[in-house]
Amino acid sequence: MKANVFEKSDKTHLTLSDWNDLLTGLKVGFSTKSGGVSTGYFTSLNLGLHVQDQPEDVRENRETLAKALSFPLKNWVFAEQVHSDKIMKVNKSSSGKGTHVYEDGVAACDGLYTSEKGIMLSLCFADCVPLFFIAPKHSLIGVAHAGWKGTVKDIAGKMVKLWQQEEEVDAKDIFVAIGPSIGGCCYIVDDKVISSIDKQVLVHGSMPYNPLSNGKYQLDLKLLNEHYLRNAGIFKENILVSDLCTSCEKGLFFSHRRDNGLTGRMLSFIGINEEVTL
Repeated sequence: MKANVFEKSDKTHLTLSDWNDLLTGLKVGFSTKSGGVSTGYFTSLNLGLHVQDQPEDVRENRETLAKALSFPLKNWVFAEQVHSDKIMKVNKSSSGKGTHVYEDGVAACDGLYTSEKGIMLSLCFADCVPLFFIAPKHSLIGVAHAGWKGTVKDIAGKMVKLWQQEEEVDAKDIFVAIGPSIGGCCYIVDDKVISSIDKQVLVHGSMPYNPLSNGKYQLDLKLLNEHYLRNAGIFKENILVSDLCTSCEKGLFFSHRRDNGLTGRMLSFIGINEEVTL
């Protein structure tokens, strides 16, 4: 399997080209830290409105990314993320939510999905795991934010189950990409985190954590999410996993852990351009 599935498109973002043939007009990827106007801890393409950066700089940065993707910012939708497992279906009436004021995003949720074209779903990251979902036969797209809390609450599996129950989608028709996040190389957690994992899902390949000493563990959050996805019925061949670590790749990404909390945010994004009739 190709590990480096997210490839640099320009200095502002990486794209997931492997999915280009699955849905016409699909735009999907992950931003970098370069190409913006923010300064200091947030240099330079900080896209988070909730990290004490200058709001006008963040809005300009968001416009820069939107233009690079040829997807107007007025058609983007953001969420007010709270490390939950709540997922909301949105449509064009939600366009613009959270684009200029963080608290105006879709309230208290960490997952978004839609069946409509012309709307870009987006969430903020600085180490947590971005999850991307598509069901091409149903023109469904989705995105989720999985820190350790969202991961052990099974936000990955809940997106799958939601599509099964509400959209009548078979799990075999769902494709998932696990984007750049902090890797097991850099993510050390304690017993509280490990004890929160549903051990019954850990039957799909190698263990996602390694014990160190004094109750500490190295945890591979990407691999743990893959376990939850497989447990929900997603075929292994339908899961793509990035090998990029946000903490290791200092020149490419912000990292909450590496930068001791004083840092910016990247965005995950997924949307389908509306067809243009000439």
